[in-house]
Amino acid sequence: MTWTPITIEKVYDFIFQAESELDGELLNFWDLIKINPEKWIEENYGKEGNGFWVVGLIGRNVIWYNDIEEGFNISNYKTYGTIDEYFCNQDELTSAIERLFQIVNSVST
Repeated sequence: MTWTPITIEKVYDFIFQAESELDGELLNFWDLIKINPEKWIEENYGKEGNGFWVVGLIGRNVIWYNDIEEGFNISNYKTYGTIDEYFCNQDELTSAIERLFQIVNSVST
């Protein structure tokens, strides 16, 4: 069986599932950082699927879905549209949102 990139519909399924599980500060945070999913370039592993779906961003951090490893990740970026760091976490979107929320709050305090 060959690997096929995730569809935009499946990405939205993950987003809607996460939104149904979030509340309070985390839901407010997600509402501030979420974007319409966009395919971003990642030089090492993203070529075969024409990039990875980015679903949220704040500052120089993005939340994106690694459909090779089937999980959400947080990475830095310098240039809009290009993910600088490849990670292979297999996190649910809610976990990635919580982690980025903690990162942002630790920087601002």
